[in-house]
Amino acid sequence: MADSYMAVLLPAYLLAIGLGTLEVGIIATATMIGSALATLAIGAWGHRLPSRQLLRGAALLMAATGVCFAGSSSFWPLLLVAFVGTLNPGSGDVSVFLPLEHARLAAAATGQARTALFARYGMLGALFAALGALAAGVPDWLVSHAAASRLVALRAMFLLYGALGLVVWWLYRRLAADVATGQSREFAPLGSSRRVVVRLAALFSVDAFAGGLVVNSLMSLWLLQRFGLSLSQAGAFFFWTGLLSAVSQLAAPRVAQRIGLLNTMVFTHIPSSVCLVLAALSPSLPVALTLLFFRSALSQMDVPTRNAYVMAVVTPAERPAAGSFTAVPRSLAAAVSPVLSGALFAGGYLALPLVVCGVLKIAYDLALWRGMRGERLSAE
Repeated sequence: MADSYMAVLLPAYLLAIGLGTLEVGIIATATMIGSALATLAIGAWGHRLPSRQLLRGAALLMAATGVCFAGSSSFWPLLLVAFVGTLNPGSGDVSVFLPLEHARLAAAATGQARTALFARYGMLGALFAALGALAAGVPDWLVSHAAASRLVALRAMFLLYGALGLVVWWLYRRLAADVATGQSREFAPLGSSRRVVVRLAALFSVDAFAGGLVVNSLMSLWLLQRFGLSLSQAGAFFFWTGLLSAVSQLAAPRVAQRIGLLNTMVFTHIPSSVCLVLAALSPSLPVALTLLFFRSALSQMDVPTRNAYVMAVVTPAERPAAGSFTAVPRSLAAAVSPVLSGALFAGGYLALPLVVCGVLKIAYDLALWRGMRGERLSAE
């Protein structure tokens, strides 16, 4: 929730304190690079400390990040905090919390129960991210109803971000009890699983690059230019597609129980990509929206199954490292492709980004199925 509203408010805050658009872009890039490097560091060296200590340390860093941003107005201090802190403009795509949380979730269940656990984890994350997006409107409400200046209201949201970091720290304190259950184990850097993790990271990067071609802002632009939707209509569309995507994650474990993790990842993803291509070529708005709604009901079913699959194809000790090294390339790849989509839209090729996205995702699914179907899954 905190990451989601910060992703929206960060550029508004930086502009409000007098920074230019170039400086905003530099700070946003610093947050992404810093988060990616921190996540990679967790994967490479995080095994040297207990995961609960790393999680609590990251929560304290989150609290410090919020306080420092709220109290700073100069470019260089903000750039430093952006690089070493926990903010990122992608609403949680790269996070030091992610590989550690995935490893602990994987240790808490096995088999189909693990997939169901990741499904609930993903669905709740998506729903709270939606609430966070709504919370981005709080500064405007404070300006209108509490006689606060816009800058004060924005600073208050950064202080709230820091306060939520302390709440997260308090929640992570309870993880210390897991030591007594025997679910805590020594973590290790990538070793015997390095080959499969590198292969998955490369494949996931292709998928993420394709997804970056149709991020929500670009999909909104396509709907506005192609069919003339109003902003309120586009907002309603994203609300329902987000709801469908979140709820569909709960269906993923049942499907995986019948056909397996890999098959669920691939054979729910391919139809959603076909729907995207057909929507791009649709002659009317009702047909396009129907296809896009159907796509939303399928496209995120691979999220909990993908997370469970990564945890299942590596040894238990390598899970934090595997989570790190498969998550970071995805986010970096997704950061590149929106520029390409923007150039294609500017050139009048409105359908091409959607078609390229669908085709690349289908190619990714087929390569994933062919390359990974022989891998043995861990029983732990």
